[in-house]
Amino acid sequence: MAKNELLGGALWDAYSKKVSERMDNPTHLGVITQEEANKRGLKLIVADYGAEACGDAVRLYWLIDSDDTIVDAKFKSFGCGTAIASSDMMVELCLGKKVQEAVKITNIDVEKALRDDPDTPAVPGQKMHCSVMAYDVIKKAAALYLGKNPDDFEDEIIVCECARVSLGTLKEVIKLNNLKSVEEITEYTKAGAFCKSCIKPGGHEEREYYLEDILKEVRTEMEEESLSAKADAQKHGDLKFTEMTMVQKIKAIEHTIDEKIRPMLMMDGGNMEIIDLKNGSDGYTDVYIRYLGACSGCASSATGTLFAIESVLQESLDSSIRVFPV
Repeated sequence: MAKNELLGGALWDAYSKKVSERMDNPTHLGVITQEEANKRGLKLIVADYGAEACGDAVRLYWLIDSDDTIVDAKFKSFGCGTAIASSDMMVELCLGKKVQEAVKITNIDVEKALRDDPDTPAVPGQKMHCSVMAYDVIKKAAALYLGKNPDDFEDEIIVCECARVSLGTLKEVIKLNNLKSVEEITEYTKAGAFCKSCIKPGGHEEREYYLEDILKEVRTEMEEESLSAKADAQKHGDLKFTEMTMVQKIKAIEHTIDEKIRPMLMMDGGNMEIIDLKNGSDGYTDVYIRYLGACSGCASSATGTLFAIESVLQESLDSSIRVFPV
């Protein structure tokens, strides 16, 4: 059975090419033995980490020289394709670094390194939790080598211990996907899916951060940003679109998209973003967009959906606007 049949075309398309390639052909998969370490005169470190929340596990092998530099590394992973790809990239990021530098590598660093495009996530939001083992196994390996406690290296605020989801990741995912409920947060990150202590006060252990409070705080920030954008748009409301500066045009277009277009796309699991804006010599304003989510693989994205977006912008702002997907 093809991968598209197993995962569904839309979900598979949401993975970067780098992730897909490393799922099937990981570069650093393997084992390093003590015999090999002895022959090369290097110190072998073997660290294991298992994420009970999703059943994944990874074993990390480091060969370290007398200068604390990781000169070779391998991994073994027991988990899904995303976990394998993430572990493979994690090992690559470790190579050539001193142990003290490698321990600064985060799950976000690994995910961003797997992106084909800096602004497009490497994996679907709901699979983010599959790449959270990288930081933990690096901490464990560094702790074994340096004779420290793994917790001594912790510099991220972990909100959900079960799924190892940080405060920074939660805020980023809520904003990126316009999440409006704790249930949606759980669907995208797996935070709150297991012991549920991080959802709200009253669980089996008291916590500093709860998903309900984080969601409320981020939604408030998003609403304030939206109101600010609306106020700015109203401030320039007396200007004709053709008389606006490039910055004013971008703000006016973004405001119209947020209010009239994005909700329509998100109803079908899609989204979009503005990539570029150019004033053409023929008097047109050309808007270049990228489809996200379900829209990126939709057959109508180059026809009906594109026409609808262009029509809304022309009717709301100016007939000189043209929209092109990239």
